[in-house]
Amino acid sequence: MHKTRPYAWTIATLLILSGVSIFVGVGDMTFSGLWLNPSEMQLLLISRGPRTFAALLTGASMAVSGVIMQLLVRNKFVEPGTTGTTESAMLGLLLVTLFAPQWPIFAKMAVAALTALLGVLGFVFLVRKLPPQRPLMIPIVGLIYGGILGAGATFIAYQADLIQYIGVWMSGEFSGVLAGRYELLWLAGGLTLLAYFSADQFTVAGLGRDTSRALGLRYGYVLALGVSTVALVSALVVVTVGMLPFVGLVVPNIVSRIMGDNLRQSLPVVAGLGAGCVLLSDIVGRVARFPYEIPAGTVFGILGAAVFLWLLLGRRSHV
Repeated sequence: MHKTRPYAWTIATLLILSGVSIFVGVGDMTFSGLWLNPSEMQLLLISRGPRTFAALLTGASMAVSGVIMQLLVRNKFVEPGTTGTTESAMLGLLLVTLFAPQWPIFAKMAVAALTALLGVLGFVFLVRKLPPQRPLMIPIVGLIYGGILGAGATFIAYQADLIQYIGVWMSGEFSGVLAGRYELLWLAGGLTLLAYFSADQFTVAGLGRDTSRALGLRYGYVLALGVSTVALVSALVVVTVGMLPFVGLVVPNIVSRIMGDNLRQSLPVVAGLGAGCVLLSDIVGRVARFPYEIPAGTVFGILGAAVFLWLLLGRRSHV
């Protein structure tokens, strides 16, 4: 009974937040009006429903990507947003906008995924050059690495008069999500499900390359699967809603402190808590300056940065 309690709480919280998200917004909507007023049902199907699903899928996939990233580099203080992955995806999206703006969205997503993959591989290469007895250097190097990539993207955008595009991709907001413009995120949800089926392999890979190989794990295959998942999810999120910082860092650390490091048991809660946090941030952004909106990435970024510093300083005080 005790083991099922986190799952029950997670599901209940997601249902409550989803209900609130559907009925919060500038346009009036009531439960009875959904069945009596066709315009309210249309609002649900075109805007409120897709927006809610987009927030849930984004939060779940980014949180699971954070877990995978932490296991691959064996450090609790990294995630796609602090390792240059999202900046690499943004750089790829900027390049394809410059040189092939007529390409369809799937082609742009593929280019963003490729550059994100290169960004992840670059970070993994840098991590292997760091001394293992200095774990706090890994997130610092990741932030510097991501800052360099982001500065490069900003410079290119400035030269090409595309700064406004950079602002959109970095905002992490859901106000523009409508039916027909968020469906790529279902692919991110599918990758999250794939990660769950490979949870045991990722757990073993987190023990290190030599140990995992001694246990019979195909470490190279698991590494390729994890890196590809992180790159694809980052590209899908950046293309659809923009950057959402700290989701993959804060959520896995909170769940790990409560449930431990058994990924098979904790991954559903990680996905659920990530989805709930992003959806809650979107709701807060909608009501904080109603009828105007604050991007969900800004709301969660403030909270995530505070928790990130707490994790770093708390860990450092015990070293």
